[in-house]
Amino acid sequence: MPRRTEELDCKMIAKILQPKNLTLARRRVLVNKGSAGVDKMGVDKLQDYITANRTAIAIKILKGDYLPQAIKGVEIPKKNGKTRLLGVPTVVDRWLQQSVSQQLMTRFELDFEPFSYGFRPKKNLQQAVLQSLAYINTGYQDIVNIDLKGFFDEVAHYKILQLIYDRVKCQTTLRLIRKWLRAPILVGGKLMKRRKGVPQGSPLSPLLSNILLDQLDKELKRRGLLYVRYADDFSIYTKSKAEARQIGNAIYIFL
Repeated sequence: MPRRTEELDCKMIAKILQPKNLTLARRRVLVNKGSAGVDKMGVDKLQDYITANRTAIAIKILKGDYLPQAIKGVEIPKKNGKTRLLGVPTVVDRWLQQSVSQQLMTRFELDFEPFSYGFRPKKNLQQAVLQSLAYINTGYQDIVNIDLKGFFDEVAHYKILQLIYDRVKCQTTLRLIRKWLRAPILVGGKLMKRRKGVPQGSPLSPLLSNILLDQLDKELKRRGLLYVRYADDFSIYTKSKAEARQIGNAIYIFL
């Protein structure tokens, strides 16, 4: 039975490269628009490029020869006056990442916890706020609020890849994701190597972050805690300041 399951999982890359899946990914990239990457190709040129190169790209991926281009680093202002570095992949890499994300989602989404609201189908920030208010209105008014500072910049690649491999034993898919994670980022005209982190701005990064942070959700659930998580920001709801301090310290150690 395990051998048969592994053979089934190895078909993941075939599902990713199915014309139907690739077409859906292309449409989503076009809808999301976004700026050009380091190659300066806009989304308006994507269809023609795919028509001319789809077969060659698929062959490279299957052989393990596909190499993503560098990511364009873009600084955007934050409310506190600081800046956040976004990584903009080329439109071709966005298309391929979206294709991978769509298929990975089918393996992970149903197992995610219900109180995680960020970057998920039929989930949104308003639902997270309403759930928070529901806790507060039933007496859970002492709150532990934790924002994982620099989470997207500090994620260990091996942890994400292991979690994916545990569910999807397809080496070709894992190799492709690893190449995207390790792709250098162009900042101020200089290429910078990347050995950790998931750059915000790619179609794949929200799902990868949820795959990792689902481990946090499951720990909170195991402890029987009331919580709400939206991406790398989450709150735990308690009935006393003493309980909030105790739980906050315990979760800090877990993190």
